[in-house]
Amino acid sequence: MWITLQICLYLSFNCICAVSVLRSGICQLQGHFKLNGMFQDGDLVLGGLFEVHFLTVFPELSFRMEPEPPYCEQFDKASFQQAQTMAFAIHEINKNPNLLPNITIGYHLYDNCVKLGVAFRAATALVSGTEDSFSNLNCAGLPPVIAIVGDPGSTHSIAISSVLGLFRVPMVSYFATCSCLSDRKKYPSFFRTIPSDAFQVRAMAQILRYFEWTWVGLLYSDDDYGIHASQSFHKDVQLFGGCVGFSEMLPRDNNRRDIQSIVGVVQASTARVVVVFSTEAYLLPLMDEVVLQNVTGRQWIASEAWSTSPVFHTQRLLPFLGGTLGIAIRRGEIQGLRKFLYYLRPDNNPRNNIVRIFWENMFGCSFDAGGREVEGEKKGCSGQEDLNSTETAYTDVSELRASYNVYKAVYALAHAIHDLMQCEEGRGPFSGNRCADIINLQPWQVVHYLQKVNFTTGFGDHVSFDKNGDALAIYDVMNWQPSSDGAIRVSTVGVVNEGATAGKVLTLNEDEIFWNFENKKPLRSVCSESCPLGTRRARKKGLPICCFDCLPCRDGYISNTTDAIECTTCPDEFWSSPNKDRCVPKEVEYLSYEEPLGISLTTASLLGTCFCALVMVIFAHHRSTPVVRANNSELSFLLLLSLKLCFLCVLLFIGRPQVWTCQLRHAAFGISFVLCVSSILVKTMVVIAVFKSSRPEGKSAMKWFGVAQQRGTVMSLTALQVLICIVWLTTSSPTPYKNGQYITSKIVYECSIGSVAGFSMLLGYIGLLAAISFLLAFLARNLPDNFNEAKFITFSMLIFCAVWIAFVPAYVSSPGKYAVAVEIFAILASSFGLLVAIFAPKCYIILLHPEKNTKKVIMGRATQNK
Repeated sequence: MWITLQICLYLSFNCICAVSVLRSGICQLQGHFKLNGMFQDGDLVLGGLFEVHFLTVFPELSFRMEPEPPYCEQFDKASFQQAQTMAFAIHEINKNPNLLPNITIGYHLYDNCVKLGVAFRAATALVSGTEDSFSNLNCAGLPPVIAIVGDPGSTHSIAISSVLGLFRVPMVSYFATCSCLSDRKKYPSFFRTIPSDAFQVRAMAQILRYFEWTWVGLLYSDDDYGIHASQSFHKDVQLFGGCVGFSEMLPRDNNRRDIQSIVGVVQASTARVVVVFSTEAYLLPLMDEVVLQNVTGRQWIASEAWSTSPVFHTQRLLPFLGGTLGIAIRRGEIQGLRKFLYYLRPDNNPRNNIVRIFWENMFGCSFDAGGREVEGEKKGCSGQEDLNSTETAYTDVSELRASYNVYKAVYALAHAIHDLMQCEEGRGPFSGNRCADIINLQPWQVVHYLQKVNFTTGFGDHVSFDKNGDALAIYDVMNWQPSSDGAIRVSTVGVVNEGATAGKVLTLNEDEIFWNFENKKPLRSVCSESCPLGTRRARKKGLPICCFDCLPCRDGYISNTTDAIECTTCPDEFWSSPNKDRCVPKEVEYLSYEEPLGISLTTASLLGTCFCALVMVIFAHHRSTPVVRANNSELSFLLLLSLKLCFLCVLLFIGRPQVWTCQLRHAAFGISFVLCVSSILVKTMVVIAVFKSSRPEGKSAMKWFGVAQQRGTVMSLTALQVLICIVWLTTSSPTPYKNGQYITSKIVYECSIGSVAGFSMLLGYIGLLAAISFLLAFLARNLPDNFNEAKFITFSMLIFCAVWIAFVPAYVSSPGKYAVAVEIFAILASSFGLLVAIFAPKCYIILLHPEKNTKKVIMGRATQNK
């Protein structure tokens, strides 16, 4: 916003001046800017903008007189090397007979002092020239420069290119990385030999992902470079699950209070990794405060703007910045540059005052013709001092990065102009198939050829531009390590190549990385530790996504990966392991012969069977005795047989359910109990018939209920139950069924009843016969003792009915195998009740009181009773 306002005000001022010029009748320069520069004339001139000074001091504004021009402080020898690299590249091109033959390239270089106002003044001076007057009344003609190398700052490039783009004056920046400059609609003539921030941010995100640093802090400068980079960084970090713990903007005015607040945030945060997108000018005051507050134990990640900056490579900053990882633009080698740098000598030309300023800073001397009053005592500069005796950032050509980009930018322009000169008339790219005229060369024509430039440097690097004017994205990964003198040296420990195949974009040599921590290993920087297997992440309310709690998965759910977002449910026949990290087959539960409950019930069943067999043996041995013969001994044997079958059918309920056991268990149970209850019913009827036949009025009762009728009644009643079972089994027979509803962690292997109606009819028929038997026995309970077997039948049927009435709710409420156990218990209890209640009194007389087992005793009691 402010940049646009400044540009509009500046252009408005120029329009007012233009009106005054037209009135004067001559095209005249309205004023001169006081700029530090370096010049060399040529047939074609290239402009250059460099950050030779760190700080700009602006005079106080009184608004009563024209302010003094700003002046710059803190000379940067590394940036001056970049300016000299441009001069060297032009010197090399001018000597090359194969590149731009018969054309001499010149240069006009200015210092922008890292301030937009100064940079814009310099750019204006480049495109308008420094001549006081111009013969063309309309101020029309070719600009003094055909292209500009620079500006290194993104904010400066945005402002300058916004204006120069209107006239299609090409700009080739060697250090402006803002991704916004890739917009061809806004910046149609902007190119760069350094990759865009979009690539840089992705490269830094690759490093964070490699070391699994998901909880990071972010610091960025208050300019277009920092703001756009921070916006892209927030997006890219989220793509791999990372979070930004804090995000702070470095102040423009280096306000001490703001800087102290930022350092306090860094120190208080749990994020141990701090990513910084900034230039040296913004970062120097922050690092001074880091030293004052003794902020250690942080892993700094440097953007390419300061990752190789020598101003931080001091002994004082080693304890704090040692181990820093950074992204640096590709290092190159330039043959002959070192010798050219040592060849530099100052002169008295005021247009080359930047060389004189360099000389004064290099040797700590002063030229008598210096611009400002020199503070303190300084020796005079002769201009013959020996540069070979110095070792500074200016003469260090071991890490040529920004300088190498300057070199490529100059050669890109040279190749574009060279390609322009090779055009054949009538086959040109411009209107009417015309070629550009080198004598009347227009900047927009250079833009056309610059877009298509394609060459390889002497170092072997390929140079070309994509449709947005961006260069190929290749970065070196740098690590700040202790040097022999206790300061910091920068070493290359890896490469980030966006053009590499997937999985090989980032290559690191971890053995060469210096870690500034006690354990000499990379630290962990996470908001929450990874969730282990068997747990899931639950985001903490009000915190970023990578701050979470680890909650164990519910029963039946698992997570077999770390940091699982959700637990996954196990398939139907599987259940979660104790650690909830895998699905295991569910335990299959059924009443087996091996478990204590199954053994107990089996034992009870076999005991009941043996008791029935024993009673049958006793009755068979004493079959001629009155107690056995009384009330149809055949029914007694049939009843014992049915009870024995009732005991044995229990075995069909125990063990793993199979088709045949499921079909037989209820059928056998139903038929056996009907045979048993029908025998008891017939015995009750016989008791009543015998009693009636003993009276005169009922002598014919037994005639209608003899042995054949008794046998037929039992068989008929049993046959009806057999028919019910046949219909049930043929229409919807029981089958084995894996039931997971009772206990979700287990599979209850049981027999489904198939047809509820069939099972209900089976039980209902048994209940009907039992009820009739109980009713008849109850009515015959007052008969004389010698005939009164009915009271034992009544008691046995009372037990039978009580057991099966209690069975229903117990069966319904019992889960899994215990439902089967309840049914077995009901069968055993009712069977033992019948066996004991009916046959125990008879066995008591037969075995313990045989004297009572005579017809005389029984008939005598009968007579007595009469």
